[in-house]
Amino acid sequence: MPVTKIGPRASLFPSPLAALREHWPLYLMEGAELAAFMVSACAFTVLLFDPASPVAHLNSWVERGLMGLAMAATAIAIIKSPWGQRSGAHFNPAISLTFFRLGKIGPYDTVFYVISHFCGAVAGVGVAALLLGPRIAIPQVDYAVTVPGIGGAGAAFAAETFMAALLMTMVLVTSNRPRLARWTTWLVGVLIANYIVFFAPVSGFSINPARTVGSAVFAHVWTAVWIYLAAPLLGMFGAAEVYVRGSTPRVREYFSQRHLTHREAGERQEQATTRYRDSSLRSE
Repeated sequence: MPVTKIGPRASLFPSPLAALREHWPLYLMEGAELAAFMVSACAFTVLLFDPASPVAHLNSWVERGLMGLAMAATAIAIIKSPWGQRSGAHFNPAISLTFFRLGKIGPYDTVFYVISHFCGAVAGVGVAALLLGPRIAIPQVDYAVTVPGIGGAGAAFAAETFMAALLMTMVLVTSNRPRLARWTTWLVGVLIANYIVFFAPVSGFSINPARTVGSAVFAHVWTAVWIYLAAPLLGMFGAAEVYVRGSTPRVREYFSQRHLTHREAGERQEQATTRYRDSSLRSE
């Protein structure tokens, strides 16, 4: 089977400043999306794991199941929100960098998306700290920080890599098939819920470098942070490479900047119309 020729593409803009002037609303949206995810993560961590909470002291499987449902619902709501639909709802640097590898997003947009993700994660935990007060800092919550658990750093690295690879594989396989594309968002939620249930005791469940850094900044806990920076990238890049080498040459826009796709299509149509009009005038 021939290798799919998909790769990084040139920017639509002549400079980073030009990209910033044109797309700054998208960058703010991406930051706000991850900020909202972090506020939700911190709030539900307090609700379920603070000993003073009325719903604390449940069975650990039940606690993780409820946490999984809460974060899955949060992710689905963000992806399906107007801002998520417009920006592509990456809210994860590893996803943006992988989509840059696949040619779904330009280099300047990638850089600003990644910056926005880290800023949004820190801002989200900061907002949660203001809203939740000292409860967010107790040891059972600790700003929803992610650290290795059962099996140590090796198991955490393997878990984060596996989760990231499976998520990216699912997104690429389903979103590039019209019959399955409408289920992609819901399957993201299913994976998140199951990841929290089964892998939170191993790695804390991150698969998002910015999400880990956002919590670590406030918790002052940087234990094995390299895992949460490297494993998501390794897993998603690996999954994308396998997909590209085993797929037919087709790429659909999903979790990308949909409005840009429509705009570029409109520009191509306008150029074609202009060429046709000019040729008609010459023939006359």
